[in-house]
Amino acid sequence: MNITKNLSYFFILPAALSIAAIIAIALWGLKPGIDLAGGSLLEVKYPAGRPNIELVRETTNKLGLGEVRVQPTGDDGLILRQRDLTVDEKNTLLQPLRNMGEMEEVQFTSIGPSIGQELMQKAWIAISLVVILTILFIAFAFRHASKPSSWKYGVVAIITLLHDILVPTGLFALLGHWYGAEVDALFIVALLTILGISINDTIVVFDRIRENLALNDEKRRHEEFEQVVDRSIRQTIARSINTSVTVVIVLLSLYFFGPESTKSFALTLTVGMIAGTYSSIFLASPLLVVWEKFSRRVK
Repeated sequence: MNITKNLSYFFILPAALSIAAIIAIALWGLKPGIDLAGGSLLEVKYPAGRPNIELVRETTNKLGLGEVRVQPTGDDGLILRQRDLTVDEKNTLLQPLRNMGEMEEVQFTSIGPSIGQELMQKAWIAISLVVILTILFIAFAFRHASKPSSWKYGVVAIITLLHDILVPTGLFALLGHWYGAEVDALFIVALLTILGISINDTIVVFDRIRENLALNDEKRRHEEFEQVVDRSIRQTIARSINTSVTVVIVLLSLYFFGPESTKSFALTLTVGMIAGTYSSIFLASPLLVVWEKFSRRVK
């Protein structure tokens, strides 16, 4: 396998996925959950059997509480999402639900819009700080690399990280449009986790490139940069794939057998892990090669 001689093929998939994700986000955007946009969530359970979903929707939308989104959960439960409710408005919502059969209230969560807005702002601040600090850290850690410039490692790492979070974000824009999937605080946590895991895989490959360059300098051996990169990828590819497959197996188990509340979290991490593994091997290091070749031509 000679990765650096087939660069154009490896760039097609991440480029296509990133463009598709950007289009999906631009067209439909993300549908924020109540912990980001504010509102209330009511979960109820019908031990004797859940009533017809359409009947519940028609009944709740006639109560004058604004839009009430009804979603089935489990075999006998319902989740209702709506604007922030007062105590009286909550009782107004519960009454017709009780009239539909034996009902148990599982949980009720209410978050004001100002709190949701604050959480969203802090989430963007956290992601921005991760990006900035990652560039600074990699530039410092690779300051002794013989080529290319240390800051190029940082910029390339950020490009791959953007790809890694664009893919799951675009997926949720698509799922939100067609299936009503919402993003919540756990989605932000998943994105930050993807950033951490993906940058770790990328740095492992970059570090092996630096070691091989240093070894060549020590032995006064001439080797083209793309050959060093290709050899470094082959030395680390098994480790990266094995680690990622192990994590993905755990995440898939959580998605299929875990509670409903963690399914979106597990799905986001699974997609992000797969995208991150691909980008760490087939996008980050080949981008370094392309950049180095371009710099040589300019000189």
